[in-house]
Amino acid sequence: MPLLPIIEADVKAALKSSEKVKLSVLRLLKAAIKNRQIEKGQELSDEEILAVISTLIKQRRESIEQFSRGGRADLVEQEQQEMAVLQAYMPHQLSPEDIDRLIREAIQASGAAGEADLGKVMRILAPRIKGVADGKIVNNRVRELLQPS
Repeated sequence: MPLLPIIEADVKAALKSSEKVKLSVLRLLKAAIKNRQIEKGQELSDEEILAVISTLIKQRRESIEQFSRGGRADLVEQEQQEMAVLQAYMPHQLSPEDIDRLIREAIQASGAAGEADLGKVMRILAPRIKGVADGKIVNNRVRELLQPS
């Protein structure tokens, strides 16, 4: 089933059950999807909707990081709740072991020898991890694996 009708149904359910956080996040998500549709001039595919959700999750992660540094536990908790609502729409995320396996395969396929070859590895990895792993985490892990031991 396409994602947009699922999100719309969840908005109605959150409204009926008075789930304020979920309702707020889903309304924000619908607005972000609508804005992206207007930019694009057509309906979004599920993959494009997942990209919008991924962007919103990334924003939450960055906010959590900033609020943690600022000692704002209340705002960290709120952002974590919002992120949990958004992550429910994402495909199952890869485990660290699966990410490492994909990275090693990409390193081998690209013939990367050091950190200077990071771009070659990421070009191979990017399509494989899109939507199922955080690019920042993968990038950091690739750097670790490319460093000489």
